[in-house]
Amino acid sequence: MGKVIAIANQKGGVGKTTTAINLAAAIAILDKRVLLIDADPQANATSGLGVKSAEISATIYDCLVDGTDPVDAIVKTNTPNLDLLPSSIDLVGAEIELVSVSSREYRMKDVVAKIQDKYDYIFIDCLPSLGLITLNALVAADSVIVPVQCEFFSLEGFGKLKDTINLVQQLLNPKLEVEGVVLSMYDQRLRMANMVLEEIRYIISDRIFETIIHRNSKIGEAPSLGQPVIIYDATSKGAINFLNLANEFMALNQSDILKPVR
Repeated sequence: MGKVIAIANQKGGVGKTTTAINLAAAIAILDKRVLLIDADPQANATSGLGVKSAEISATIYDCLVDGTDPVDAIVKTNTPNLDLLPSSIDLVGAEIELVSVSSREYRMKDVVAKIQDKYDYIFIDCLPSLGLITLNALVAADSVIVPVQCEFFSLEGFGKLKDTINLVQQLLNPKLEVEGVVLSMYDQRLRMANMVLEEIRYIISDRIFETIIHRNSKIGEAPSLGQPVIIYDATSKGAINFLNLANEFMALNQSDILKPVR
């Protein structure tokens, strides 16, 4: 059974979808079977992996609301070993449509259960909010990865998400744990960024990945071409950062351990 990891932060603009795309792709490149579920109606993970609307017969919305088999919605990406369960703007209405549905918090878990044995890892790219869809992802997940931008305001979002995780643990999913916090958008040239980095490490003393995702132009350029950065430019600093993060993630999960890329 594949491990399910939600990538979540209620604060927008912290590199959540960027982390989801590139970490999933890096692990897939390391020869693991990976599925990325795009659970955000903006569908940035879908377009960022080069999947066009014309190629989509169904989305996560259809699976959650109409009970469509996820096997019929999953599409292959151009990254070896990486599949995608796409999203669309229709997902905006899902929270309203699911309000009156029995066991509405478990819809994502039911979807994942149908395909979990086909993958080593399943990542869920969550909305930048703590609504019903994100709650569904947390109930379906074994763990959560929290991208945190290297700025002071990002700590507030982390605190609120941690409260939500604690509530989900108590009421709906006692096995849920924090996989780790990923520090993103770091620019070592900026004094403020270094101050924030030390502050974050002090406040969140454990569960922080050693690998830091630096600001890198290639990471920003890759989605416009529908590619993860490791496919767009495997020698870039951004690609190396995510390969090292993938290696660290796999080491924590007692998977194949590789030497860090320099």
